[in-house]
Amino acid sequence: MKIGIANDLPSVAEGLRRAVLLRPGTEVVWIARDGVEAVERCTQRTPDVILMDLIMPRMDGVEATRRIMATTPCAILVVTSSVGGNAQRAFEAMGHGALDAIDTPMLGAGDPRASAVVLLAMLDKVAKIIATREPSAPTARSKPAPAAAGGNGGLVAIGSSAGGPAALATVLGALDVGFPAAIVIVQHVDEQFAIGMAEWLNGLSTLPVRIAKDGDPPVPGTVLLAATRDHLTMSSGARLVYNVEPSDYVYRPSIDVFFESVARRWRGPLVGVLLTGMGRDGASGLKGLRDKGCHTIAQDRASSAVYGMPKAAVELGAAVDVLGIDEIAVRLTRLFARQTALGSTR
Repeated sequence: MKIGIANDLPSVAEGLRRAVLLRPGTEVVWIARDGVEAVERCTQRTPDVILMDLIMPRMDGVEATRRIMATTPCAILVVTSSVGGNAQRAFEAMGHGALDAIDTPMLGAGDPRASAVVLLAMLDKVAKIIATREPSAPTARSKPAPAAAGGNGGLVAIGSSAGGPAALATVLGALDVGFPAAIVIVQHVDEQFAIGMAEWLNGLSTLPVRIAKDGDPPVPGTVLLAATRDHLTMSSGARLVYNVEPSDYVYRPSIDVFFESVARRWRGPLVGVLLTGMGRDGASGLKGLRDKGCHTIAQDRASSAVYGMPKAAVELGAAVDVLGIDEIAVRLTRLFARQTALGSTR
């Protein structure tokens, strides 16, 4: 794996360089002192992954992420002194396509591998995502269990990854206060970041947004966000529960696992939405929703920060609609406006 580092503090950049080299097969191809230099270095040699600081002179990490993803896209991991203290910028960077955000590891004292364990684990995860060419789930599956009694209201199941925060903010901000369906979101994000993301979205959304707790029922007019590394699933009683299994999935939480679960358990009107993201997670799950007769939506190429997951869904024939991000809330509103008259969101 080839790594680029963008950080204006030489001591931190050197610490990161030493830390990533603890991972076998890793090479640091360049170190940039600010966002301008990072953009320039990417045009000369695009790495597999960039460790991007947020606060830098001349150009910060948010703008550098935006420009890189627009011209020489690659995986970007935000590594900054305090994710919590820079939450606004971190979400903006993720909205432009950064995969995730972590605090800069405390390097230079004690066992270097122990200090870098979170960073190295994140690089392993990113490496698997980059290498994914087929769905991460096993292709041989048992047939879905018979549908159990679930909610009879409407549900919107949304999956998103790189670029997701900004896309979610656009969709949620465009829905009316009286939107009649429940909304549940699985976004690929580190669990320490989930609460802050829910609070951030809550400030931008017309609907209340909070993290999903074990045992929560989806409630019309409320948005619930997956909040742990375990998979968010739906129980037979139409309540949301977290599950460790399947334990071998690259994506945690997995959008495919979530979509497949609601397809089995939810008995009311159901719409699946797959937004911007790297890899293929959610594509087969969205296909399963469409095969069940649900309406499905994939974000289009032009408005996606990373056209990976929705592209995979389109190629599978999983999407009834392929829409720009500004069109999705309008479509959802119209679908659920038909619910009373038709009793369906097909």
